[in-house]
Amino acid sequence: MKHMNSEVKEERISNKKRIDLFLVPIVLIAAFLNLFKIWTDEYANAYYTAAVKSMLQSFHNFFYASFDPGGYVTIDKPPVVFWIQTISAKIFGFHGWSVILPQALAGIGSVLLLYVLIKRTFGVWAGRFAALAMALTPIVPAVSRTNNIDSMLVFTLLLATWMLFRAVRTVKFGWVLAAFAMIGVAFNMKMLQAYMVLPAFYVFYVVATKITWKKKIAFLTTATALMLAVSVSWAVVVDSTSADKRPYMGSSQTNSVLELAFGYNGINRLTGNTSVTGSSHKQPAQTEQQTASSETKQNSNSSADSSQSSNQRKSSFSQKMQAPGGGNQNGMFNTGNPGPFRLFQKGLSDQISWLLPFVIFSIVGLFAGVKFKGPYTAKQKESLFWLAWLLPVAVFFSIAGFFHQYYLIMLAPPIAAFAGAGAVALWSMYKQHNDWKSWLLPGGILTTAALQVYIMSPYVSSIGVAPIAGVGALGVILALVLAIRKQRKNSLTNYLGAAAMVVLLAMPAYWAMTPIIYGGNSMLPSAGPDSSSGMGGPPSTATNSKQSGFNGMQPPGISSGNSSSNNQMQPPSGSSNGGQMPGGSSNNGQMQPPSGSSNSGQMQMPGGSSNNSQMPNSFSSKSSSSKRKSGGMNAEVNQKLLNYLTKNNTGEKYLFATTDSTSAAPYIIKTGKPVMAMGGFSGSDPILTVSKLKAMIKKGEVKYFYLSGMGKGGQSDVITWIKENSKEIPSSKWQSTSSSAQQGPSGNGTLYEITLK
Repeated sequence: MKHMNSEVKEERISNKKRIDLFLVPIVLIAAFLNLFKIWTDEYANAYYTAAVKSMLQSFHNFFYASFDPGGYVTIDKPPVVFWIQTISAKIFGFHGWSVILPQALAGIGSVLLLYVLIKRTFGVWAGRFAALAMALTPIVPAVSRTNNIDSMLVFTLLLATWMLFRAVRTVKFGWVLAAFAMIGVAFNMKMLQAYMVLPAFYVFYVVATKITWKKKIAFLTTATALMLAVSVSWAVVVDSTSADKRPYMGSSQTNSVLELAFGYNGINRLTGNTSVTGSSHKQPAQTEQQTASSETKQNSNSSADSSQSSNQRKSSFSQKMQAPGGGNQNGMFNTGNPGPFRLFQKGLSDQISWLLPFVIFSIVGLFAGVKFKGPYTAKQKESLFWLAWLLPVAVFFSIAGFFHQYYLIMLAPPIAAFAGAGAVALWSMYKQHNDWKSWLLPGGILTTAALQVYIMSPYVSSIGVAPIAGVGALGVILALVLAIRKQRKNSLTNYLGAAAMVVLLAMPAYWAMTPIIYGGNSMLPSAGPDSSSGMGGPPSTATNSKQSGFNGMQPPGISSGNSSSNNQMQPPSGSSNGGQMPGGSSNNGQMQPPSGSSNSGQMQMPGGSSNNSQMPNSFSSKSSSSKRKSGGMNAEVNQKLLNYLTKNNTGEKYLFATTDSTSAAPYIIKTGKPVMAMGGFSGSDPILTVSKLKAMIKKGEVKYFYLSGMGKGGQSDVITWIKENSKEIPSSKWQSTSSSAQQGPSGNGTLYEITLK
């Protein structure tokens, strides 16, 4: 009890001390990286922004996180982060920056929380360096500058960590419950990803808490039960509600939140099995894989002619976007190939791994001399916590079949924690010991500089040779000088150590600024000179790094003017099957439509239209507005189409229906009116049947259908029926042309009208 009271008293005294002046510039750096120019991203990730627009309109939409104002289908994630975004939009008005703001603040908050967590046990300098490392980890600001979930998720998990540490210090059961309940809240942000920290929580509480084993088991069991109850609370309410009284649960195949959590957003991420079952047969899954095909590069300032632009996009697409199992050495979405060194491969290393060698040396130093049976110091116990966070998450990303680069933000806290704690620990060992431990600091500096040279080497054409050579040369020189001066303890040695830390953080700092310098991508955020493409890989696959990525697709009704010969998608380099999608046949190495399609060599999803099909929407990344209107699914609409639909609406609930969310999102954002994404996010959700659609048409709920070739899976029967029972609206009545728009990879969609008596 005396120990507990002294801990609390010490904490209160610490809280009354003056603000750490060294922390102020670190927070300002984080604020700049997370907030600067977010107001230029007018619509952010339009899929989520459309949901916020819908959630603002009714409590029903708000509670279920409905994608569309009509309450037809939800987004593919739980609602908590979008509740926060909706509240922000309610307070500040509906803007791109107002839905991004909560994540940007969460990114800054994570920096502060890590400072607090590390400072108490490892010292103020360790806290400062950990906070700075967190702020400058490239993927952290890249994600925080968007309305994606992960920045808020990490902040919530760090808040849970603070509660757990306090529970151990004060030996109060209430804080244990609070910590695990907070993980339950995080589950309602991004489902099973929140549970990745559980090994760290269990191990740390067992090792660090000075209570009997009986109490430990009882407390952890109760806390886990509370966590599970909080986790499934929203899911139980939704799944218990009659399906006709709520939206369909987007991206699930059984209209169930729990199936979504443990399938699409759970085990499938590890196995890479993203296949879905349609109404009549199994189709290749595209769900989130399809996002790459709806990606548009942001902030493009290129003035290249249309044919050059088209060829560059084809080259980028052919090398980055491949069918599952293709031969691209960078893997799907540039996430590398599974294996023990995956985090050091191109595409992932420049997002998160800049300090990994230094972290490894830090772990060795922090655990030097530790005995399995203890006793353990406070530093060793907390180091064990961060190690139990780092290792399972690193293993997951090393073997997982499917994820995006921005998920790597989950590794940022433990890497930054070890960078901060390790810098102080290795420096102390360097100055106080003459044995092998004194070599850890120069060894960590040398190997980290070498890795950074390796990370930057593919970007020579973008950043030049100077920074690469500078980091390599300075890293080697400083490591050697520190090794030579091991026995000399003077101010010069101190300056050399500080200089080494500056060198190791210089290029991560530059990489963290690339979303500001080159433009970010709100759909698939990443850092690097190619950050605006959403692929986050080396720009060597395109003539100009700012033109790489899958760029410039058109909104519904914008004529591309491309010939069919230029619209065909090329296979990834090295692919053994010519790059075709599963079930397709080869035709001169070009991606083929599924068997039975009439499309001549163009990539088309089941249920799509013929030669004129396009990947719906998305839009020129070059806007006349000073604000960016891209973000994966661009919110720029075809005004002529909108005018036609509005003028000819005779009281129908839905402005129009389309296959997937990509075409629907911009019109929801623009008008606030219901637009039906018949197959949910990717067009594969088995939401609609022909009989249901007939009933909706007879009720006067919908009569216009925009089909663009992305419908598949469970929607193929519906799309076939629409085509057979509708009249095609002449394109001259609704289709716009834009000579300034960048060329898309395929043709245009078709507008249909159906009226039944």
